[in-house]
Amino acid sequence: MSVRADVAINLTNLVLETERMHLKSIQLSYVDDIFREFTPEVARYMYPRPATVRTETEAFILSSIQENRDQTSLTVVLTNKATGAFLGCAGLHKIDTPEPEFGIWLRRSAHGFGLGREAIHALKHWADETLDYDRLIYPADERNLPSRKIPESLGGKIARRYGSQSGLGMALHIVEYVID
Repeated sequence: MSVRADVAINLTNLVLETERMHLKSIQLSYVDDIFREFTPEVARYMYPRPATVRTETEAFILSSIQENRDQTSLTVVLTNKATGAFLGCAGLHKIDTPEPEFGIWLRRSAHGFGLGREAIHALKHWADETLDYDRLIYPADERNLPSRKIPESLGGKIARRYGSQSGLGMALHIVEYVID
């Protein structure tokens, strides 16, 4: 599974537009925004641990750029369409498999406005037009109700539950949604 044969795409220079945002391929120019905004509070229900030094964020971005180049993942930054302000990051990972997996985080001040749903809907639309996949996966901690509403808004159904641990050492109780 991968990018459809009839679609030519450059994932290092992609821009998707929604009503309120631009989703742009991740670039090093966002290192300070990501380093500052991916805080322990934002990451509490997530696998990754926030960077403790700027170079860790740089390494994440360089790795994400390479994955975009290799077409194994699509990682984007979310920016306010009107102001250009940084809002967070999202991705569709493992796009070279039959079951790509969504990921998203928003800066704390962007929570509660439906931006996560808007971004994931845009990525789903992009996947439908661009990828050859069987189903999409959206993992979320069962306590993270706003995140769980996102796959549910796309008709996602819980396929399995499992335990894991966050990068901050907190136990996670993952519900994994599948979206056909």
